[in-house]
Amino acid sequence: MIEVDGLTKRYGSTVAVQDLSFTVSAGRVTGFLGPNGAGKSTTMRVILGLVHPTSGTTSVLGSPYCDLRQPEKRVGALLETFDAHPGRSGRSHLRVLALAGGIPRSRVEEVLALVELTGAGRRRVKGYSLGMRQRLGLAAALLGDPEVLVLDEPANGLDPAGIRWMRDLLRGYADEGGTVLLSSHLLHEIEVVADDLVVIGNGRIVASGTKGELLASAGTYAAAPEPATLAAALTSAGHAAQLSLGGIRTDADTAEVGRIALAAGVPLTELRPADGAGLEEMFLELTADTQREGAAA
Repeated sequence: MIEVDGLTKRYGSTVAVQDLSFTVSAGRVTGFLGPNGAGKSTTMRVILGLVHPTSGTTSVLGSPYCDLRQPEKRVGALLETFDAHPGRSGRSHLRVLALAGGIPRSRVEEVLALVELTGAGRRRVKGYSLGMRQRLGLAAALLGDPEVLVLDEPANGLDPAGIRWMRDLLRGYADEGGTVLLSSHLLHEIEVVADDLVVIGNGRIVASGTKGELLASAGTYAAAPEPATLAAALTSAGHAAQLSLGGIRTDADTAEVGRIALAAGVPLTELRPADGAGLEEMFLELTADTQREGAAA
């Protein structure tokens, strides 16, 4: 489990994150989402003890990360800045990490097989593709057979097959009781694998909850040649309605929208539960205001 309580981090006059509070539960994958500069990486670095908070606390498995005994055996991490000495082989890189962490050498071969780098393990890292480097980073994160994974853009550089492989790996890890905090801009992959979502913008939480709850709360999406007329008809019938990505989002269900549109003589070109659009649409709407604020700043 990971707990973030009232976390604020300032760099001079710049507020990177402000009063963040959320929990990442065991046995679940929590998607951590936000636009560039929203504060995701800062939050993860605070959780891992790499950055000191201005105020608030974070804990992993009940303690601050720096207080964990043998943290390399309890928490695995892959940040965007992962690097390995280019002159070392992938296998040598993992053996050094295993030696430093008191991890059996045999575990190196296990994780190389797990990330499908057994054959490439003898090659120098400088010859690895970006996707292979990401797999090596995941191998390093899994080396200590940890209870918690903190991953920042782990799919960067992976091809479609690699993304599918990673998704299955993380799903299996969580199903066996592991805790996963996963940040990614690949919203479809988050939508497929995540159980819970935490969405931030400009360093503040704009939404959090289970994936099902957040997507279900999206309501209904309808598109029409005359969206303003449809919105007026929905409002007159007592429903909330707002322009959304070229159409209308409303709290009325699809049957009610169809009935109101027919009565108003407004043809519909699209009608579906808003969660049918998936996480991408919800994310864009939730973060639209904060992205405008960031641009104005």
